[in-house]
Amino acid sequence: MNTEPSFEWDTAKDRSNRAKHGVSFAQAQRAFFDPRRVIAEDLSHGGAEQRYFCFGWVDGGVMTVRFTWRNGRIRIFGAGYWRKGKKIYDRQNR
Repeated sequence: MNTEPSFEWDTAKDRSNRAKHGVSFAQAQRAFFDPRRVIAEDLSHGGAEQRYFCFGWVDGGVMTVRFTWRNGRIRIFGAGYWRKGKKIYDRQNR
């Protein structure tokens, strides 16, 4: 049985994220493989679909990845290096 997570994303959203934040969603997948990663529920999202954050170490910094679970896959829709994500990661990994 394969226990590796499966990822998906919208290619237009990936291009937009790369232009705005300098991070591809392919690169963002790596945050999920950090053994010290932190997963948190996005409590500010009011939509029908529950959303989450993954804070994980990627390429020398803490990356924040916004995602949801959809049809058994991790669907990424945002990623970047943000100070707030680093604070959460550091606090959880003291």
